[in-house]
Amino acid sequence: MGLLDGKIAIVTGAGHGIGRGHAMELARHGAKVIVNDLGSSVSGEGSGKDADLTVDLIREAGGDATGNYDDVADFDAAARLVQQAVGEYGRLDILVNNAGIVRDSILHQMDEAAWDAVIRVHLKGTFAPLRHAAAYWRAEAKAGRPVAGRVINTTSGAGLSGNVGQANYTAAKAGIVGLTLTASVELARIGVTVNCVAPGGTTRIMGTIPGAGVEVKEPDEYDEWHPLDPKISSPLVAWLASDEAGHVSGQVLRAIGETIVLLEGWRYGPTISNGGTHWDAEQLGQQISTDIFRSRAPGLRPG
Repeated sequence: MGLLDGKIAIVTGAGHGIGRGHAMELARHGAKVIVNDLGSSVSGEGSGKDADLTVDLIREAGGDATGNYDDVADFDAAARLVQQAVGEYGRLDILVNNAGIVRDSILHQMDEAAWDAVIRVHLKGTFAPLRHAAAYWRAEAKAGRPVAGRVINTTSGAGLSGNVGQANYTAAKAGIVGLTLTASVELARIGVTVNCVAPGGTTRIMGTIPGAGVEVKEPDEYDEWHPLDPKISSPLVAWLASDEAGHVSGQVLRAIGETIVLLEGWRYGPTISNGGTHWDAEQLGQQISTDIFRSRAPGLRPG
């Protein structure tokens, strides 16, 4: 018995790189996979049937996969993607949102088209399939059928800490974390978990970074373990997609190299109080500097 035997999965952006690694890993554990990919360039131009590359690899390994070539940021196309899974395989259990593009530019030079395109593919392209999958699972629950849905969204290290030249990309990736947290709360009562993974790997996106100095390879091209193999995070995704992970939701995990790290995000840190009176802007700066930032700059009172 495989970890995901009988499960039906959708993986978006799975024609190459990390998405391909996820789709192949889910299939290896017994899932039947709808492999989605628009087949565009790394900057979002054009279309094709890149999904078939991954489908063929899965089938050659004895797995079950079908291609889908829709634009996941198109609301109606995302609905068709979910309907394809239900129509071909009878239901949907797993949704892995991975599709993305980059159009990097320093902030003061970034044009509106670059902002809109990247936000659309990453953020709306995560929302739209998730929205339709959520509606499907809610209808199943209302009909009295058991639901054990699993959603794994994709953020990035850049989205969690910022990166020069990627205001659009990092904003989208940070937004996906917020969407994950809200969806995890909203869908908990019907038996759906929603988590987020920040993977690493030598993807086509990494290959666009000037001076990165890495050889971009597909996950099936690595014969031995490598810290930049795009499928490094795929076993984590497979586990989060399984019944074993039913107690895990609303979490953000970083999988890079040999490590998996739970990211703890925004939490309350050092705090100051005004004692129930109005803040005084002229005095506030000193208090923030000493009691929050714990500055010891000349002229500030000791903390």
